[in-house]
Amino acid sequence: MQPPPGLPLLKPGQVCKLQHSIYGLKQASLQWYARLSSFLINNGYHHSASNHSLFLKFSTSHITALLIYVDDTILARDDLVEITCITSCLDSTSKIKDLGNLRFFLGLEVAHTEAGIHLCQRKYTLDLLSDNGVLASHPVSTPIDYNTRLHSTSGEPLPDASIYRHLIGRLIYLTHTRPDITYVVQHLSQFMLSPTQDHYQATF
Repeated sequence: MQPPPGLPLLKPGQVCKLQHSIYGLKQASLQWYARLSSFLINNGYHHSASNHSLFLKFSTSHITALLIYVDDTILARDDLVEITCITSCLDSTSKIKDLGNLRFFLGLEVAHTEAGIHLCQRKYTLDLLSDNGVLASHPVSTPIDYNTRLHSTSGEPLPDASIYRHLIGRLIYLTHTRPDITYVVQHLSQFMLSPTQDHYQATF
């Protein structure tokens, strides 16, 4: 990070002292969370017992849920009064940008229809296929061939096991919207310690 324009050049060994955290520093996310958390608690919200990124506010007949991921926030409620109120208050203390109805969040695509809310990971899946050079693959009826039998010693060891581990991690995230692949991904995750070429090929 460089000093801002207009500031005299620093001598060797000199540093700038910041009056507050700024975007780009490693502490910025924590400072922002602390500030936002304090604001929400002062406005009647409280942490979820199971997830400190989730804030809840209860009234007589309504519940408001606010989920934080770094500097992205999802706000949900069954009426617009509290949403309008909290967004106005947030904007008055920290300039925010209201993006309207949720359409995309952390690789999840959100579609609002008359039937309800639908989640998918189409772009995430296409990126996964493209990154592994199998974008032109043909659809199959099952996640893995039922004749496939994998063991810890099946095939030659992969030169770089991290490639396999990274791929399994991405597939685990895909199970959020594709529960049909859960069993296969769980089975393949058993070989992350010493993956082989056969294990890697089975992922496709």
